[in-house]
Amino acid sequence: MQGAFGDIVVLDLSRALAGPHAAQMLGDLGARVIKVEHPDGGDESRGWGPPFVGPEGDISTYFLAANRNKLSIALDLKSAGGRALVERLVRQSDVLVENFRTGVLDRLGFSVERLHELNPRLVVLSITGFGHDGPEGGRPGYDQIAQGEAGLMSLTGPSSAEPYRVGASIADLLAGIHGAYGVAAALYERTRTGRGKVVRTSLLAAVTGVHSYHGTAWTVGGRVPGAGGNHHASIAPYGAFRCADGMIQIAVANEGQWRKVAALLGIDPEDPRYATNRERFTHRDELIADMEKALAAHDRGHWLAALGGLGVPAGAIRSIDEVYAWEQTRSQGLVVTVDHPVLGLVELPGPPLRFDGEPPREHTAPPALGQHGDEVLAWLEERER
Repeated sequence: MQGAFGDIVVLDLSRALAGPHAAQMLGDLGARVIKVEHPDGGDESRGWGPPFVGPEGDISTYFLAANRNKLSIALDLKSAGGRALVERLVRQSDVLVENFRTGVLDRLGFSVERLHELNPRLVVLSITGFGHDGPEGGRPGYDQIAQGEAGLMSLTGPSSAEPYRVGASIADLLAGIHGAYGVAAALYERTRTGRGKVVRTSLLAAVTGVHSYHGTAWTVGGRVPGAGGNHHASIAPYGAFRCADGMIQIAVANEGQWRKVAALLGIDPEDPRYATNRERFTHRDELIADMEKALAAHDRGHWLAALGGLGVPAGAIRSIDEVYAWEQTRSQGLVVTVDHPVLGLVELPGPPLRFDGEPPREHTAPPALGQHGDEVLAWLEERER
């Protein structure tokens, strides 16, 4: 396998999205990822849809999103034979990924102590809903619950009275990203210590960890931030604006950009209401009204060209199909083609990282349930010899 983790073996015991996303990221970096699934149905995300595709209409596009570059084996962790096979795999792995509820893996006979007894060099990534300890450490966690509990929904939507979830499963995905980042750090530390360690994150931690300036608005500034619709919480003008045929986004981050936008739209940049970001934010509703009155004179194409010519950040609001048809998206390797055992050649969202000097790697399709059982057993026997 190509990539920085080409000599790393990942045992993926996770399911749904956060853990599989973390393991997929490691697979994108070249790791051999062995996905363990229950023989009866496998990862529950195999049943999540619509949409479903394939000749039988039974392949979940949700599952396809989080399981490229993996090998699938089917075994029952509650059976003696299944546990024995996992023990063998643990001995030959560098990383184990799990997102069971707190205590489940212990009850299956794979406590952290037991895992490190089997393989002292093993890095264990454990992803939970709200953390493995603390007064609510045992709570089950799903993405939308975590978005609400971690404050993200209070920041999202047209107003504080109408909290919205983020359209993507952002708590799950961020937990996966943070988890993969932690695994990379633990593997690097292992080169010095010779020992693995446990990396822990949660959906709660993942969302709270990206509060950024919303967090310090409260912890330092004593202000509880709220939802601001499609406009920035601290900068103006910065958001979505109506023009003659729809909406465009304009982001003015400094006074130089503001003077260019003001001149373009016929607004006095020295108007006391608009002279600095502090005043513009205070009078944001008036500013939006003045800008949209001017923007109504032309369509999106006109304004995007004009703003682009001035070097002012601006953009369209694309639908998902438009994003994947966009040549810029494709030029960045963000669409990959894989050969699926049932669907044939299909396109998937690609990895977000590129490395200078490395040719584009070939990716493998998300596996069918148990597709690689014989291959993994043969590889395991070879490693054990």
